[in-house]
Formats: sequence, structure tokens, C-alpha cells
Amino acid sequence: YQYVLAFYFAIEEINKDSQLLPNVTLGFHVYNAIASDHFIALPNYNCQTHRKFAAVIAGTSAAFSAETGTILELYKFPQVTYGPFDPILNDKHQYPSVYQMALNDRTLVHAMISLLLHFGWTWVAIFVSNDVKGEHFLGDLKAEILKKGICVALTEKLPVTKIIKIRVSSANVHILYGEVASLINVDIAAEFFLTTGKVWIMTAKWDIVVYETDHMLHSFHGSFSFSPHKGEVPGFRQFLQTIKPSQYPEDFFFICPPNTSLEFMPGNIDLMTLSDSSYFIYNAVYALAHVLHKVLLEKAEFGSSEDAEEPGLLPWQLHPHLKKMEFTNSAGYSKSLDEERQHVAQYDIQNTLNFPGGLRVLVNVGKFFFKRPHGQSLVINDELIEWPVGFTETPQSVCSQSCGPGFSKIPQEGRPVCCFTCIFCPERHISNQTDAEQCTQCPKHEYSNRNRDHCLPKILDFLSFEDPLGMALTQIALSFSLITAVILAIFVKHRDTPIVKANNRTLSYTLLISLLLCFLCSLLFIGRPNTGTCILQQMTFGLVFTVAVSSVLAKTITVVLAFKVTGPGRRMRHLLVSGAPNYIIPICTLIQLTICGFWMGTNPPYIDTDAHSEHGHIIIVCNKGSLTAFYCVLGYLGSLALLSFTVAFLAKNLPDTFNEAKFLTFSMLVFCSVWVTFLPVYHSSKGKVMVAMEVFSILASSAGLLGCIFLPKCYVILIRSENNTLTGLKSRKNVRGNRYSKNINCL
Repeated sequence: YQYVLAFYFAIEEINKDSQLLPNVTLGFHVYNAIASDHFIALPNYNCQTHRKFAAVIAGTSAAFSAETGTILELYKFPQVTYGPFDPILNDKHQYPSVYQMALNDRTLVHAMISLLLHFGWTWVAIFVSNDVKGEHFLGDLKAEILKKGICVALTEKLPVTKIIKIRVSSANVHILYGEVASLINVDIAAEFFLTTGKVWIMTAKWDIVVYETDHMLHSFHGSFSFSPHKGEVPGFRQFLQTIKPSQYPEDFFFICPPNTSLEFMPGNIDLMTLSDSSYFIYNAVYALAHVLHKVLLEKAEFGSSEDAEEPGLLPWQLHPHLKKMEFTNSAGYSKSLDEERQHVAQYDIQNTLNFPGGLRVLVNVGKFFFKRPHGQSLVINDELIEWPVGFTETPQSVCSQSCGPGFSKIPQEGRPVCCFTCIFCPERHISNQTDAEQCTQCPKHEYSNRNRDHCLPKILDFLSFEDPLGMALTQIALSFSLITAVILAIFVKHRDTPIVKANNRTLSYTLLISLLLCFLCSLLFIGRPNTGTCILQQMTFGLVFTVAVSSVLAKTITVVLAFKVTGPGRRMRHLLVSGAPNYIIPICTLIQLTICGFWMGTNPPYIDTDAHSEHGHIIIVCNKGSLTAFYCVLGYLGSLALLSFTVAFLAKNLPDTFNEAKFLTFSMLVFCSVWVTFLPVYHSSKGKVMVAMEVFSILASSAGLLGCIFLPKCYVILIRSENNTLTGLKSRKNVRGNRYSKNINCL
């Protein structure tokens, strides 16, 4: 009934307007399509005397509009519909003469999705009417929802026969869409009313069901509805207040006492509030009036004098202007049709509030503007929103709780993308945002914190002298260096004693000095490395150890030659007297120097960083450069040590008094054991531990040589000095022959 009143009010308002259609009075006829047979809804003949119609404003039924649109198209008769938008009627090839004032439901899809994204609702259930419009809406909604990362927990077509599907749905947000004819079912409505604790998002088409049905206090409380934006039409409410049965006695719809008003209707029937369809009817009348105004102006400007006297027009003349319709209604809002002939979308977002006694109020809490740029289309006031019973704050509707910083999402197999498992980021990886698809690896010079939500700069580190391990190795190196220097001083002081002379003083001094340098060269591995120290480390290590091992080899050969010489004229005796074994040291050292020179010339050591061996630290180490050259240096040292061990082992059965072969054998055994153990440990260690292992191997092998060769002699020199004489040495054991005595005097 309000539709008729809105239609009549618009006609009366236009007829009183001196600017719009001056000197022209609009007339109208109202037909009740429901009371007419649909086969004769619009006859193709007219025998009455009144003027022909300029256009038709159709009702809420899309089926009726489609039927009449097919017939009216034969005469190019324009039809403007005020009912719900129908995608079929929007087909300009099938219905070129039909114009829809209602908003395209595709814009409603965007409006609903904007609301879902605003509150972070990514898990929704959808209920649509079981008709073509419901199918279209469901398809459009699901297609757009998937693009935005929102998942559908449940889809059902009305009527729903199993209410349990609604109640057990894990989604807290339900979208409701349908025509009034498919929704106004008491049983279905009752089922929905009994379902509380859900946020309902619906269209304004549900208003009839909501308002005309007795409801429970909590049914649809806190729900959202989207209503096409409409301004307050000036004078319409006053017009409704003045309508009385005495004014329109022929109105069979308004059967009330003479002095009653529309304000006194029952509480669940609200005729004083302008509905969406009434607003569309109002705008449709104004749209046609503006089009008629333009057509008549053109006829008056370009037509003949006869046309000016009889300003008749043909219906097809309205189409060019309807296709580009744009006007401002009395409420001050601009109305137009875009390129697809659909009304430019603007929605009011309303929040439903229930009160005792059946009172229900819709509160505007926001707006949606379809044509605005992304991020500016939705305007909403969260403080005005009243949530459904059971929610004290903004409800959540997600399949899986968000993964916070430090976690990444792993999709659950066989479920929508909104269902996922949160996995803690691995070491050296972070995620600093919510719901990260994957963790990001920290740069090489940074590491992840404990919460895995940001990277921290790594601390530059190296085996320093202040480090406990570095300090311990330094003290050991200096202690052994001091011990070596003391032993050297003891040997120099007692250089004329038999035990010092019997072991070739020159070789002993050379070995002690080289061992002193071995202990000191280990300090090159401690402290912050640079290119110079990296090269000096390996060069010094290779050369001084070659001198030390070659000195041991020379001493071993000297012992063998001393006890193998059997006559004064022997060639061996000449080699021994001439000091030929001493030349072994420079020869062996020269070979090692050649290897080191080739190493330094091709791929020398350089500064490198190790960012993985210690968490939160970047270890500065010396890279060997060429591992092959490094192993060649070790291999050469190993071959010298093995040769010394073999020669000393062969001389182990010589007389004990002057024979140090067994000490040399044991020293080489210790030396080889240390470096054989070093190789696998060195390969399995990293960072400072690797450097410490190399330093330890240098100290251990040097200490083995020092202890096995020189400590027994120091014991005799310092503690058993009575044995450090020729007489004392001879008295310890019977001499096996003059041959050995003569040889001793030659040493």
C-alpha cells in the first residue's frame, strides 16, 4: 500500500513543480497485477479514449516484468522496474526496453565482502533462496569471496529442512539472501529465530519477514542488513500523516474509521518509514518525468508548430534519454544509470536491535560506496554496533586462529585454504606479520631472535686472547715456550757434559729453537685474523714444524750411523765426522718452502666468516684457500715423521747407555698420533672450535717432542748429575766392545 502512496506523492509533487514539466500534468493508472490473469496482464489493444501511456512502472515480481517486457518491446515501450534487481532483466539483448531502479546484486556482493574483511571474518556460511536469483547470487558471492581469501564453511538453499546444519556450523557469520516469496515462511523463519549466537548478514529484502512476524527477543538481534541508500524525501511523512479515509473514499485498501491515520497502524506494520521499494518507485517517477521534460524541450525547439500545440510523443523517443539518465531527486541525491544501465550503488549498513514487546529498530552504522577507490568504499562506526547475545566484543569467525608473528601457515590437506596449522619458524627464519605464508630467512649477517619475529645483527667473534678458550691456549703456549727456553738454557750451560755432547749439540739446539717457535707460532692463530696473519699462520706452521721433524730425523740418522760404524776407515765414519746428517734440515726445509710457495702463489689463505657454527655470532676465521696445498704440507710433515719413526724403530736394540732411539721412536709415535687424530676432528668442527683444535694439535705435538726427547736428559743433568760423566755412564752398563767406545768419543 505504501508503494501506491509513494507513486501518488511523486506524481502530485511533479505536477506542482513549475520548473519540471511546466504546463504539463502527469496522469496515471494503477493496475493490480496480482488480481489479473497473467495471460492478459497487458492487452495489445486499447479501445478507451484516454491518452496512451508514455511508460510503465512495473512491480516487485521479476517474472511479471519479464512477461510484460517481452510484449512492451514489440512497441518499444519503456518499462522501469522498482523490484529487486534481476540479472535476466539486465540482458539488453533480450530486454532492451527494461530499466531497473534497484541495485545490481553484484554490488551487494562487494558490499558484503567489504564488511567481512573489515571485521576479519574469513569463515562464513551462506543461505540463499532456491531459485535462479539465489543461484546467481551464490555463484557471484563464492567467486569474489575466494579472491579475497574468505572460505565457505556451508552453503544451503532455502527452505532448510535440517536446522542442525545451521546450529552445528563452525562459522559464526551467516549470510542470508533470498526473495520475500521464498523466505516468508513461518516454519523456516521460526527455525532461524531459534538459532542464536550467530551474526547474520542479510539484504533488506528480509525486512518483510522480520517485521511482519512475531519474533523472539534474541532473534536476528545484532544482525546486519544492507539497504540501498535513500535520503529523507521532503514532505512524504507529512503527506502520510494527512491521509484520512475521508479524503479517498474510493480507496478500498484503506478501510478504516473516517478520522483515523496511518500513524495508528499495528506496531508490526510500519507505513510511516519509507521502504526501499517505495523509494525506488519515487525515483522511477522522477526519472521518467525528467526524461519527458527533455523530450518535450527537444520537440519544442526543433519541432513544428503543430507539435508545439499538441506535444504528444512516442514511447520509443524516451529510450535515448533513459539510457543516459541522470538527475537529482528532491532529497538532494544524484541518481543515474551506468554503462550497464544499473543504478550506481550506495548502501546503508543497518544493525538490528530487538527490544521487549516486539519492538525492533534498525540503526544505521555505516555506508558502502561501490564506485569509490579500494580502501575508501566502506565507512562504518564500530562504536554503534550491538552484537548478538553471547558476544561481548567483535565476534571471530575463522576456520583456524591466526598465526602470530614467528609462525607460518601450513594448509590442512583436503580443507579450504582458511584452514591451516601454525608452524614455528625454523632457526635463522622469521615472520614479522600475522598469517605469514612462509617464514623469511634472515640475512647472512643476522640471526632470528627467540620469538622468531625479527632478525638481530650477529656479533662478530673470533678466538680472542680474552676468550676463556683462547686464554687457556695462550697460557699453555707461553708455558711450554718458557719450558723450552729453560731446557735450551740448561743444554747451553751443560754443553760440555757427555749427555749433551753425545746427542749432537747442534741438532739439539736446532730442535729446541724450532720447538720454541712451534709453541710461539700457535699464538698467530689467536686474536682477530687478517690477511697477513692468515698467510703467516700456515707458512710459519709448515716451516718450523719441518725444521723440528727434520731435526728429529737427523738425530735419528746420527744415532744409527754412530752405532753402525765398525772401523776407522769406513765411509760411514767419514759421513758421521763430517756432520752430513745436519744437511738434512735445510734440504727438507727447502722442499717444504717450495710447497708453501706454490700454495701462497696459487690460492693463499684468506679471511672468511662462519655464520652458522655459533648461534647469533659470525666467527671470523682464516680459510685455508687451497685445502690440497694444506694437506700436502701435512702430508710432507707426516712422511718425515714416518721416516723418522721407522729409522728410530730399527735402532731400538742398540746399547741403552748412549742410545736415544727409543725416545725418538716414542716422540714420533706421539707426533703422528696427534696429527692423525687431528684430521677427522678438524673436519667435524667449525668456527672457533676448529681453530682451537689446530692450536691444540700444534701444542700437543710440540709438547710430545719436547717431553719425549729432552725431559729424560734434563732429569739426568739436573737430578742424576753423577751419571752425567763418562765414568758414570760407562759404569751403568758394561761396554760391548771398543768399537762402541771409539764411536762415542767421536760424537
